[in-house]
Amino acid sequence: MNLEEFYAQIGGDYADTLQRLCNENMVKKFVKKYQDDPTCADLHNAVLQQDWEAAFRGAHTIKGVAQNLGFDSLYRAAADLTEHLRGGKPLTEQPLMDAVLIEHERVMTAIEALG
Repeated sequence: MNLEEFYAQIGGDYADTLQRLCNENMVKKFVKKYQDDPTCADLHNAVLQQDWEAAFRGAHTIKGVAQNLGFDSLYRAAADLTEHLRGGKPLTEQPLMDAVLIEHERVMTAIEALG
């Protein structure tokens, strides 16, 4: 799979990301680095521990990373969760967390297939 196919599979905007990061090698480098980012696991653990401040920070970090990398579907899911948790509010809408985990997994699976 090439980068354009990758972005189509994850619901992202390849052209916008390419413009922001200047060249295909840079885009691919940062997409691949996403695999090593522990933020989604940290977010999940914070939710399990009901640490709402840490959960907010995790959701907010994922939102920013996803936006910068053009992972638009993950960005939208993380943005919704971020707003829900803003101010240390507890998670009362589990589907918001589920959406982040689903989109994160979709990105991770697509990265594995990226050539």
